[in-house]
Amino acid sequence: MVNEVIKKRKSIRRYEEGAAVTDEQVRTILEAAMLAPSACNSRPWEFMVVRNREKLDAIVEVHPHTKMLKTASLAILVNADVDSQTGIAKGFFPQDCAAAVQNILLQSAELDLGTCWCGVYPKEELIEHVSRIFELPENIVPFGIIAVGVAAEEFGARGFYEEDKVKWVN
Repeated sequence: MVNEVIKKRKSIRRYEEGAAVTDEQVRTILEAAMLAPSACNSRPWEFMVVRNREKLDAIVEVHPHTKMLKTASLAILVNADVDSQTGIAKGFFPQDCAAAVQNILLQSAELDLGTCWCGVYPKEELIEHVSRIFELPENIVPFGIIAVGVAAEEFGARGFYEEDKVKWVN
């Protein structure tokens, strides 16, 4: 079943404008995100659910790869609290937030919702612009923006298995 969802997931760039994504669906998606692994269970992520059209349009103005937000129902901004990780967990927020994002993408596909992951971190200019739009404090780093909505295009994997990318060490 997981394999079916993985194969179904695809970056969706066209959405049915005005289509509803319920609060219950968003909660299910965010619950999946928070079940992701993190270094020493530090859970450095924070999530902002953005339905406000002015904020979505502001993102489109500063991030060149977010045009799909014009028709998406909402965006989930995944942020990292860089101060939340200490000791051996310090600095692992990119891996941890990426795991949370992947769970968002897969749970959304399971719910028949389209998504598109638009990176912010590590691009300093994008980090500055998105931080300004949402008035984020210095310790909160915007990691990625996920467009969410009802897909206006077909789902389907674009990836495939490549044997030559695998090295067996016995």
